[in-house]
Amino acid sequence: MKESNGTFKAWAVDNDVRNYIESSVLYGYYTLYGLITFCLFVWLPLMYFFYEERDEVSTCKTRCCGALKYCIAFLIILVTLFLIGFFVPGNGPPADANSTELIKIKMLFENLGSIKGTDALSFIISVLSLLGMLALLTYTAYGMAALPIGLVKGRKNVKTEIMTVQERKAETQSKIRTLREKYSSQSASTRDRQRISDLEESEHLIERQERHLVAKSKSCLEKCFMFLRPFEIVFGIFFILLTFLIFLSLLLTNIDKAMHSQGYQTGYALPKRTLPNPVDIVLVFCQQVFPLDYILFSALVLYLVFCSMSGVRNIGIWFFWLRMYKIRPRHTRPQALLMLCMILMFVMLAVNIIVYELTPQYTSYGGQHYLMNVTTGNVTKFETKDCSGDIDVPSGECTLTRMTLLLTVLFYNMWFFGAAYYWITWAFLLVILLGFLIAIIRKRKSSIEGEVEQDDFDESDDEMLSP
Repeated sequence: MKESNGTFKAWAVDNDVRNYIESSVLYGYYTLYGLITFCLFVWLPLMYFFYEERDEVSTCKTRCCGALKYCIAFLIILVTLFLIGFFVPGNGPPADANSTELIKIKMLFENLGSIKGTDALSFIISVLSLLGMLALLTYTAYGMAALPIGLVKGRKNVKTEIMTVQERKAETQSKIRTLREKYSSQSASTRDRQRISDLEESEHLIERQERHLVAKSKSCLEKCFMFLRPFEIVFGIFFILLTFLIFLSLLLTNIDKAMHSQGYQTGYALPKRTLPNPVDIVLVFCQQVFPLDYILFSALVLYLVFCSMSGVRNIGIWFFWLRMYKIRPRHTRPQALLMLCMILMFVMLAVNIIVYELTPQYTSYGGQHYLMNVTTGNVTKFETKDCSGDIDVPSGECTLTRMTLLLTVLFYNMWFFGAAYYWITWAFLLVILLGFLIAIIRKRKSSIEGEVEQDDFDESDDEMLSP
């Protein structure tokens, strides 16, 4: 809305126009949050259980009815959360704003205004964002380490793997022959029969691995990847540096909150930033060259999404200690893909919070400036100053983004969630470090990682390897 010299653009001079745009953006956020809520509680559960109900005798009608029964349970949960958010009061605006920080928060409440039902929707968003932070802690944190380290390490050489597999195959066949020769004239014991059966299954698995490796060695795409290997290493190193920048920015923001926020009772809300933030500084500086900041910001969000997908690919989809699904090339079940979509939706809600912590100035005011009267002696002149949340900024001169407005008010109004996000961010940083340690220690992956599993059918190989 503003020029670089601190004046409003021609179309934003009128205060009513600015208020209309701000309200439209705010309602846009609520609409998008509502769509995500609809997908998480209605659409994705309906599709998931529709596939779960599939069997040899089921029809489309019976599958739809079965899926709707489970979907009703999710709707009951949604209505329960809505009622809790509607009737359980939050902190509300500070009644006794006797400090600069509390005055700022009170002004934010007044800026947000009173919209019927927003407390209930905010509660639902907070719960979903909390689940998203847990998904971020589980998948994104590890993916931010596994993705770049995996690119630098690369995968095992196909020809070397073929030789290794052939050696294992010969060794397994030798063990089978030895056991069969041992019992050529008499019946084998139960233990040895089971051992022979296990060895034969292992032999089948090794043969399938060999078929996949041979097919991969003849693939033109594999030969192209060999030439692209140097670029893969370069991207891996770049992503390591990017992860380090994200880690450092989050660390500085959390330290800033620990030192200068109003504490857990305000959800560690931080109206004014004190410590520098590398990612934030870069994005604010890049606003001078349109649309460089949008490109970098989009790349940052996409990187977090790709890291989340990498984490899901490496870890799998778990329900507490039970592994539900694996994400595998051409072998992923429809339910697993739907669960992946659900996880990514949760992650995107959490990314909204992480991005706010990563780029507090950029996501709050960006590169906005305002004009301030400065009197020196008998001379009065205008000076251009940055919008940084100072209390002495004239009213209406600095426009806070609706995302920051929602999050700051949310952190104060429902302090429990703000405090939970703060502590989960500390855990997120710790998991990134542990993820790097694990990713470095782990051996390089096979070139056919995820393509061959013990419980696959042999017929699936024929379908995959056939032209």
